[in-house]
Amino acid sequence: MVGGGGGGGGALRRVGKYEVGRTIGEGTFAKVKFAQNTETGESVAMKVLDRSSILKHKMAEQIKREISIMKLVRHPNVVRLHEVLASRKKIFIILEFITGGELFDKIIRHGRLSEADACRYFQQLIDGVDFCHKKGVYHRDLKPENLLLDSQGNLKISDFGLSAWPAQGSSLLRTTCGTPNYVAPEVLSHKGYNGALADTWSCGVILYVLLAGYLPFDEVDLTTLYGKIESAEYSFPAWFSGGAKSLIRRILDPNPETDDTEDAFEDEAGPLTLNAFDLIILSQGLNLAALFDRRQDYDKLRNRFLSRNPAKVILSSMEVVAQSMGFKTHIRNYKMRVEGLNADKTSHLSVMVEVFEVAPSIFMVELQRAAGDTSEYNTFVNNYCSKLDDIIWKFPTEKGKSRMPRLSKSRV
Repeated sequence: MVGGGGGGGGALRRVGKYEVGRTIGEGTFAKVKFAQNTETGESVAMKVLDRSSILKHKMAEQIKREISIMKLVRHPNVVRLHEVLASRKKIFIILEFITGGELFDKIIRHGRLSEADACRYFQQLIDGVDFCHKKGVYHRDLKPENLLLDSQGNLKISDFGLSAWPAQGSSLLRTTCGTPNYVAPEVLSHKGYNGALADTWSCGVILYVLLAGYLPFDEVDLTTLYGKIESAEYSFPAWFSGGAKSLIRRILDPNPETDDTEDAFEDEAGPLTLNAFDLIILSQGLNLAALFDRRQDYDKLRNRFLSRNPAKVILSSMEVVAQSMGFKTHIRNYKMRVEGLNADKTSHLSVMVEVFEVAPSIFMVELQRAAGDTSEYNTFVNNYCSKLDDIIWKFPTEKGKSRMPRLSKSRV
């Protein structure tokens, strides 16, 4: 039940277990207020929507879709939806309270970012976007204004008002939407587009903005702007590194191979084959600084490795080792779930393993924590991979060293 403040039209002071404070944002259809959970003391952002306005402007389905999507995409780099409350006149969406402001404001204050900072934000952005895509959700309005920063400087994707619902994920999208400077050329064609590739294009524009401090496509006249977007007509500042230019060129391709990306989201008889777009999207744990600075040290990257064994041999070997360590395994479509108690038998740990083909007879194995403590996961990965020497591909220069081979642009 939602409770109100005093009578006579006074300001709302309490909604359920939340004490409501100052207004921290205001849009066309909603106000965002600071609030505090009286049971836990946690600070939250409360988005307050007026039911009559929603019905008047025929926004009910969009609001329902946005709420459903935010419940679905729970990820460290996505603003978290806690719960939704309602009264006869209002809808209250309780969100994670983000204190660091918009990434857009940071760019305005400081101008262009260093490659190290740009790379970190870009990797977090791609992590969050990839998770959404795996759930069949396409954001369709990615831009620095919709990317928030928490108190530790971590990026959080927000504003899913224009997102495509999972039911649409199996076919091309038709709605032309988004912010003109960040929109992909295929969205402008009115012929249907792949939501994953459209989001990836927007991520490429964001990366350019982070490194340059300004937009790659920026014209007052929309016809001229769209013409430049459709032909990918832009130039690089002198300070861009070769690696940054190469990556951005690969993303801002006006003629992407749509079929390859669609295949990456389908279950197939064999392991997925990764193209350039997929390798960009699958960036969690794969430090994208490798594409900027070849001197980077990657010894700490312990959740991916390469193998030259057949995919079935890889999974079979990993299954045997996991079971020998006391874990249960479940295999389906070149994916394996490993789960069981941690080393101290005090908590549950679940790890997802997937095999990808990155080149003929070369496979990448990815491990991701599905449940359990991060430190316990790291301990498990180190122990687990130390027992997989027979399938891990070590390069000649690393002979005799107990570390995993690493991916770099020249090998992919």
